[in-house]
Amino acid sequence: MEKRGELIEKAYGGSLRAHKSPDRPYLIEKISRNDPSEVIISFSGSGAVKDWYSQRNFGETKIDLSLFPSLRSIGSDEPALVNETFLKRFHGIISLARPSLADEVEKAMGKKKQIVFAGHSSGGPMAILATLWTLEKYQAPHSRGGIPPLCVTFGSPLIGNHIFSHATRREDWSRYFVHYVMRYDIVPRILFAPLSSLDQSFEEISQSFNPRSRYFLSESVGRSSSILDFYFTIMSNAAIVTSHDASKLMCITDTTLETLEIFIPLSPYRPFGTYIFCTGNGNLGKKIAITNPNAVLQVLFFSAQLSTEAEEAQVAYRSLKEHAIYGTELQQIAAQNFVHLDQQQLQKLPLSEDDAGGSNDLGLSPRARLCLRAAAELEERKCENEKKLKEKRSFIEKKLTKELGEYREMWAHQRVGFYDGFREHKKAEDFKANVTRLEIAGVWDEIIEKLRNHELPDEFEANEEWVDLGTRCRKVVEPLDIANYYRHGRHYEDDASSYMVKGRPKRYRYPQRWLEHAKRRPREAISTSCFWAEVEQLRYKTSNGDVSDRDVEERVVRLVGQIEEWSKKEELDKDVFLEGSTFVKWWRTLHPRYKNQPYITSLIRE
Repeated sequence: MEKRGELIEKAYGGSLRAHKSPDRPYLIEKISRNDPSEVIISFSGSGAVKDWYSQRNFGETKIDLSLFPSLRSIGSDEPALVNETFLKRFHGIISLARPSLADEVEKAMGKKKQIVFAGHSSGGPMAILATLWTLEKYQAPHSRGGIPPLCVTFGSPLIGNHIFSHATRREDWSRYFVHYVMRYDIVPRILFAPLSSLDQSFEEISQSFNPRSRYFLSESVGRSSSILDFYFTIMSNAAIVTSHDASKLMCITDTTLETLEIFIPLSPYRPFGTYIFCTGNGNLGKKIAITNPNAVLQVLFFSAQLSTEAEEAQVAYRSLKEHAIYGTELQQIAAQNFVHLDQQQLQKLPLSEDDAGGSNDLGLSPRARLCLRAAAELEERKCENEKKLKEKRSFIEKKLTKELGEYREMWAHQRVGFYDGFREHKKAEDFKANVTRLEIAGVWDEIIEKLRNHELPDEFEANEEWVDLGTRCRKVVEPLDIANYYRHGRHYEDDASSYMVKGRPKRYRYPQRWLEHAKRRPREAISTSCFWAEVEQLRYKTSNGDVSDRDVEERVVRLVGQIEEWSKKEELDKDVFLEGSTFVKWWRTLHPRYKNQPYITSLIRE
């Protein structure tokens, strides 16, 4: 704890020094006496409104997936939302000429040094993005490795939405982020409010956290009424956001909130990582650590509430003053001053005012405690849902191995591919296989529905066992879905009604994206499990023997190339090339310039 305290103090000191050099993109401090040696990279902040909000209400935009490919919901393929101006500023930092940030990171990683990215105020988002950028390059599968970077922020504003938070937990990266927040500091709450509601007060009051201003880190800024209005505008917006999320946590339908949402836009920003709330009083004050993002959101609102109306002016001024006193609060961090409200402690949090787990130091009301318990109970429900699915995973594995395994063997003995056998659907075994297909589909549809409703842990889509099972199901079961689709004539010659566009269920789309993400593979337009869908569609498009359409010609050429690649890797079943298969029948109708491929021809002749 002592060494950690020294590191936190140095990170904060570096952040303040960065503030004093706002024209420099970042400052670097190298500490060699520790093992491993450390490199602290600190970023300055800004108080200009253009560096906080873009033209939109809350200034959000889609994350740049070329820099941050992991920051998305994998199954739904929805990118995280991030503050646009923070993202643009980070783009500017990494695009600078040598010595670039990339060079500094590469050098430190190569020497096995511990990198600590740090930032106070709006320098925090730069530290966050720099850490994620480094994790993407050095900690993702097949990357170059090295000691994982750490990120420490002080009074940082929020930066991304719930998908941003979800993705960092799924990748197991949230543990590398520690955010210190003073109990009343208004800056971490600012982005709960849209720019339109702050009017002209932002530029005036933000001078207290603008490194370029003579009022920087000073409480001597703004008129009393301006500060009060600023504080209440932000907290009233925070109240709507937290009430909305609390209703979801407790599964309550609040018609009043639903009506308000129509007229009042809600901030998309949500916390992630570990938050350490500093209760004040310097060394005597407690530091309360919380990792549950839903619980953190509630604490951000409830801990900054007034006890009485008489505190209005005092708390409003304090909300600015506390942004400047992290140094005093972080001196001599002691283990006895830390309280970790983990999942179990949050669930047992009493609703009374009695001190429990140090939460009274944040002045949490009974309603606040109820919301924190609800946040913990939601995580518990997600874990219970996952446990129930483990039983169904055994059910799927049995169906795949025994029933569909025996079904495939039956057709193999008859020198017929199981795809073509199922497509003809003339045997009793075909009917049984169809029942098995529907049983497996039912389980997967339940899984996908729970994912879409956020009823499973964030880590679920990265679980190797489910990724592997999803891959096996696509390989064995999806061809049956494709055969069923085309057997019932649900397609036409136009691609709009093809299986890939209209018929492919999410139970196959999601696991394919899981595998591509896990292996860091590029997106496949046609995977091996969808081979038959492409064959069927091209078969209809070339039924008159004409491949003159440029798009069709390109697709035929692409498929030929993929067949050869898949076959060499033994990823394509050999029964594809049996004399009577749908593929071979179609192949023989093609013009010689397409079908005279030595490698594929040799496979058909076997």
